[in-house]
Amino acid sequence: MAGTAGTPGTPRVLRAMNDRAALDLLLEHGPLSRTRIGKLTGLSKPTASQLLARLEAAGLVLATGTTEGRPGPNAQLYEVNAKAAYAAGLDVTPERVLAAVADVTGRTVGSYELPTPGRRPAQPVVRQVTDALDGAVKAAGLTRADVHRLVIGTPGAFDPNTGRLRYASHLPGWHSPALLDELAAALPMPVEYENDVNLAAVAEQRLGAARGYEDFVLLWNEGGLGAALVLGGRLHRGWTGGAGEVGFLPVPGAPLVRQVTKANSGGYQELAGSQAVPRLARELGVPDIPSGPYAEVAAALVERAAARDDGPHRQLLETYATRLATGLASLVSVLDPELVVLSGASLTAGGDTLRTLVQDELEELAAARPRLVVGEVREHPVLRGALESALAATRDEVFDTSR
Repeated sequence: MAGTAGTPGTPRVLRAMNDRAALDLLLEHGPLSRTRIGKLTGLSKPTASQLLARLEAAGLVLATGTTEGRPGPNAQLYEVNAKAAYAAGLDVTPERVLAAVADVTGRTVGSYELPTPGRRPAQPVVRQVTDALDGAVKAAGLTRADVHRLVIGTPGAFDPNTGRLRYASHLPGWHSPALLDELAAALPMPVEYENDVNLAAVAEQRLGAARGYEDFVLLWNEGGLGAALVLGGRLHRGWTGGAGEVGFLPVPGAPLVRQVTKANSGGYQELAGSQAVPRLARELGVPDIPSGPYAEVAAALVERAAARDDGPHRQLLETYATRLATGLASLVSVLDPELVVLSGASLTAGGDTLRTLVQDELEELAAARPRLVVGEVREHPVLRGALESALAATRDEVFDTSR
């Protein structure tokens, strides 16, 4: 009914909109004075004062220090109360579960890594998740009950139609049809699940190279080769959650891989995935190939090739760039994005040298010519994206003063 509390345009809703605008400004700029908040929001001094008093009473902002070194009297500064809420994120791979907790300002306050080696999990997935989360919560000096929301990033995606994990047969223990119900029963907070590469794109969109872009593709190459598609500012996941599973993409230069879900691979993965880089290096006669997990070896080889830029190292980088551009050409031809972000250790290790080579190749293979950039979020981008996703929902909940 028009005029009731909570209706758009009523004083309560307008106050809530102003409150949220002020909180977002404090998150972006740090401590601000009442006068500065008034100028940035367009509110009068009395209204800004009422707003800050309201937020302070709600425990959402704190008075912190005063302005100094300016003409006139010192002004009281205000900041978001970091302890108003906490959110958590998990980055799951076959080798480990990495967990972190952040306060509402986005600062990481606790983290924990749980190794999960072996083809068969030593403990059930629910136990892995709760142990990793509890480790991060303990490191933060908190309890599970303090965490408002958890976002879990995994390879593949949980099919929204069946609730089962798809496109990630290499993740042991995560394919039970009852898993999501079991996790919901074990955890006292809302839990969301997202593809790991999608979360890397969230991190770049919020904090990194894709800030301000509404249409972009993030190409990821680390443990596996994948992509995230952001269209109109939103992640495009597809009907079964499989949008961006480009590792399965048939491409020229690689044999067709049939029964790709059983092989957990396809032409593009075989042609340009991290495991292809050491093999290519041996074929080209690159000396002193290191040993270790193929993703780490690939990153080390690409980094060395970009630094030396001579003989077989240059050949390695050029061939790798051509292979990457071969698959990207299909994506670019279909989606015509404004930007392509190269992310994951096997791509970021090449820096601008590899990026330039891929850009040049792509301009010859595709009619559309997006800008290519190297990802800026280098430290655990999947985990950072999980935290950013959890924090966005947590802030929407906690900062809503219209209730």
